[in-house]
Amino acid sequence: MIVVNGRDAQWREGLTIRSLMQEHRYTSPRIVVKVNGQVVRQEQWESYAVQDGDDVLVLHLIAGG
Repeated sequence: MIVVNGRDAQWREGLTIRSLMQEHRYTSPRIVVKVNGQVVRQEQWESYAVQDGDDVLVLHLIAGG
């Protein structure tokens, strides 16, 4: 089990940030991902393995004025 934006989510072997984002349909062009409080750079999403028990925070960056 992992936590994604404060909600419990299923974990599975081989889960990456990229696959997690696809499964949860995060599509915004400007997203920041933190795992256990540490920012994961976008170029690492394809290979970054989410571990059982991780706390994942996906933030959509929105500008306004």
